[in-house]
Amino acid sequence: MTRASKWAAASPLQNLLLQALPDDAYSRLQARLEPVLLECGVVISPPDTRASHAWFPTSCIISLQQDLDGKPGSEVALIGRDGVCGMSIVVGDGYSRRRATVHCAGQAYRLPAEALQEEFEASPALRASLLRYFQAQMAQVAQNAACYRLHSVEQQVCRRMLMLLDRLPSLEIPVTHELLAGAVGVRREAITLACSRLLAEGIIQPGRGRIRVLDRDRLESHACECHLSLRREVSRLSPAATIGVAEPPKGLVQVGGSIFTTPSG
Repeated sequence: MTRASKWAAASPLQNLLLQALPDDAYSRLQARLEPVLLECGVVISPPDTRASHAWFPTSCIISLQQDLDGKPGSEVALIGRDGVCGMSIVVGDGYSRRRATVHCAGQAYRLPAEALQEEFEASPALRASLLRYFQAQMAQVAQNAACYRLHSVEQQVCRRMLMLLDRLPSLEIPVTHELLAGAVGVRREAITLACSRLLAEGIIQPGRGRIRVLDRDRLESHACECHLSLRREVSRLSPAATIGVAEPPKGLVQVGGSIFTTPSG
């Protein structure tokens, strides 16, 4: 944190997993949820470290990447307001095996690992919801692996943009060619070429640090089947957390720094 922050915390219920909980389970978690504001590029969970918190996004988007030779590799999953980062706390040994990096700045709520463990054991509703979400996340990991192997760079770029749009409140995506290249695992020049073709067809309009989608239907027609397949799978496994266009948080203002917590007083 570089200076004081002034912002209004959005409701935790903007996270669809929290929204779907019964009142009693949500009330127990709410008392220990801490609002944070995250900037793009912040690593909230390094690989091979014990997870200290679970993160429930309300407007930010988190990218899970598999490191190779100590460096970030291709993205294996995206987490937005449809889910939670930190499943290893309740499914596994508590260690994060993948790098979790904030891909789109915004707000989240973090919960101490022990609080999530306690409620996971005490609440059948939370346990069932998280296990369904974990299965949906594993479906995303598997689908992405197949996509990287079988589909063209342009198809992958379109699929990736659509996944971001599902978790954003508008058709403007805060992303650079460099970020897309890192997520897809190709050279930046390949991303530039793919985006140039989409620009020429009037599907997107690149800007400084962002890309505006002008025609979502045509973007979908240029993507592979992976995006639609994942949406169906998520809807089947976890209807309460079906991804879709999010409502923007009310009254949220970012004033620099990496991670902010709600000011006291």
